[in-house]
Amino acid sequence: MRFLVLALTLALTPHAFADDSQRPLTIDHYVLVRSSVPAIAGQPAHIYVREVVQARTLRDPLPADRVALFVHGAGTPAEVAFDVRYQDYSWMEYLAQAGFDVFAMDMTGYGRSTRPAAMDDPCNLSREQQAALIPTLIASACEASYPRQLTTLPSDWADIAAVVDHVRALRHVDKLSLLAWSLGGPRAGGFAAQHPDKVQKLVLLAPAYNRNASANPPAEVPAKGAAMTTQSREDFNTNWDRQVGCPGQYEPAVSDAVWSSMLASDPVGAAWGAGVRRAPQVTSWGWTAAAVAKTQIPTLMVSGAHDKQVPPDRVRDLYADLGSPKKVFVDLACSSHNAMWEKNHMLLFRASLEWLTKGSVENKPEGMLKLGY
Repeated sequence: MRFLVLALTLALTPHAFADDSQRPLTIDHYVLVRSSVPAIAGQPAHIYVREVVQARTLRDPLPADRVALFVHGAGTPAEVAFDVRYQDYSWMEYLAQAGFDVFAMDMTGYGRSTRPAAMDDPCNLSREQQAALIPTLIASACEASYPRQLTTLPSDWADIAAVVDHVRALRHVDKLSLLAWSLGGPRAGGFAAQHPDKVQKLVLLAPAYNRNASANPPAEVPAKGAAMTTQSREDFNTNWDRQVGCPGQYEPAVSDAVWSSMLASDPVGAAWGAGVRRAPQVTSWGWTAAAVAKTQIPTLMVSGAHDKQVPPDRVRDLYADLGSPKKVFVDLACSSHNAMWEKNHMLLFRASLEWLTKGSVENKPEGMLKLGY
């Protein structure tokens, strides 16, 4: 059983518009599900979904291939990853201006979606991450109240299924396209492999593909370990800076905008020490080489040349293993794992739009190409 709560707000945007029909709207949805997250299994949970769309798109008949859903990665919630309110860095707004009705969802434990109570206990961090909060938040290292990883890849698929079905019903379409980043690759790609009748096309930025992924769950589900992780501003900067391979790869102002949005998405974490972003640990299995080989959905894969989190070779493995004959791999110059926040972001955005509307990038429906070199 699912319910929907809507809140409507005008998107804050730096652009000037000739009339209100060109102004993107931001619509907040909350989809109520019966959770399959082990820590709260069977309990009601809200999945936050952000919609960005032009007013005229809502008024006019919407083509069936103009509905898209963004799926985030392991740490950053979707509205932060894909809707950066700085200059032209919102991927969602870019597609909305091209006539798409664009949605982005936060999995359980992220952003404005339900966060299991275990995430409010800093003792459920690893000892190493606890140390950064001593003595400002906790007096000393402490024992976990929930000593297991918090979510699973199948519980993420269940969240996606609820949102996909909601969007399909809301917009009266049989299929929608999925765009995903990092761990969003197994999330969106795995869901698509199981539900090809609901997915039009895939766009995967730095998908975290593992040829050796198991088809079966581990002996213990969820796995033992820390329930969640945190990221501080220092962690955020260090991780990004180690992936800089060319001058001016990103603007400090973009980093500031992203981090401010990150803390705004997690008011509890923002009050821990100097401020952190919390995210659940995920027990993963099921998006296997065999599942990928059977996938026939047209798929665009993009890899930043300097990505040290999901190295380009792993994305090339996915390209080689994918069963679909309609597939393109893009090697994006001067880009890291955070390509959508960097100077070549418009090359990424345009490639995604070409793929979603034409099924090709630079007139190539299949193959490998370089952009930005």
